Amino acid sequence: MSEKIATIEDVARHAGVSIATVSRALHKPDVVSETTREKVQTAITATGYTANVMARNLRLNRSGMILLLVPDIGNPFFSAILSGIEKGASQAGYNVLIGDTQNDPEREATYAAYLRSNQADAMILLNGRLPASLANAPANATPPVVVACERIPGCALPTVIIDNDEASFIANRHLTDLGHRRIAHVSGPSGNILTIDRVTGYRRALEAAGIAHDPSLIYRGDFSIDSGIAAGRALLGDPKTRPTAVSCASDGMAIGVIVAAKEYGLRIPQDVSVVGFDDIPHAAAYDPPITTVRQPRRRLGEQAITLLLDRLGSKGLHDSRDTGPVIIPTELIVRQSSGPCPTL
Repeated sequence: MSEKIATIEDVARHAGVSIATVSRALHKPDVVSETTREKVQTAITATGYTANVMARNLRLNRSGMILLLVPDIGNPFFSAILSGIEKGASQAGYNVLIGDTQNDPEREATYAAYLRSNQADAMILLNGRLPASLANAPANATPPVVVACERIPGCALPTVIIDNDEASFIANRHLTDLGHRRIAHVSGPSGNILTIDRVTGYRRALEAAGIAHDPSLIYRGDFSIDSGIAAGRALLGDPKTRPTAVSCASDGMAIGVIVAAKEYGLRIPQDVSVVGFDDIPHAAAYDPPITTVRQPRRRLGEQAITLLLDRLGSKGLHDSRDTGPVIIPTELIVRQSSGPCPTL
């Protein structure tokens, strides 16, 4: 005898709710109370119900796939963001496809074509750039796309970011409050919007403290540990010009600066203070633990997938009016890598 396959009606009956409520709990969990979601999940487990996703996708003429464009999948910064996105997508019945673009426009264009060929229903951009096919699309024909992490100037698509300018200002003000006057900054690559915003915050903090800006104290990195090591060697080698503090636009570069500082026999923070950005897991575990700006990365991912699901649920063409970005608050986490300016 064949075993009876559980249906959504079975789940509704077991949970004591309507079929519509079960559907909402599965596909739009944000509109259902936590208590109801728990009842539905318990009923799903008890009945062994499995939604026939393929059949539903065929009926709705969709792929059930959400595409994520990531500039570097090996960067640990993205792990919590991707986790937040995947959880929300899964709860709504979508699978996730990650496109590692390596900042290559051709790779971005290849992945963007998935939207036109119905291999993906929607896309989240984590790479700070619109593929050419989307940038040139008519405003009233914009596919379901959300921008996250890196704002795209002039782009009216729904966007989830932090205030990088203000976060950098707060991180560098922490150093000026500690008495540092000669503060270097290790930035991201030239032209990157994160670089622009975080350098702006660095300069604002110096100005607020009455410190003249010295262009020689800005080193262009690429967010990697290796570029941080190179920056540390360039900035810390000469005792006559050495800064007493270094703010970095990523934790990876902060780790690299500390590596270089130790090569010169410098103590952190007694001789040089170092501040990072992002609060990746390695930041708290490093020696010394790194003072850094904590980005709520999982929340960034959760908010991005929520905005995208809203667009997917609106049916048909999507309104491209710019309603302003969603700004997620950051927090300065003070650890042992920063301390008072040494007496010279």
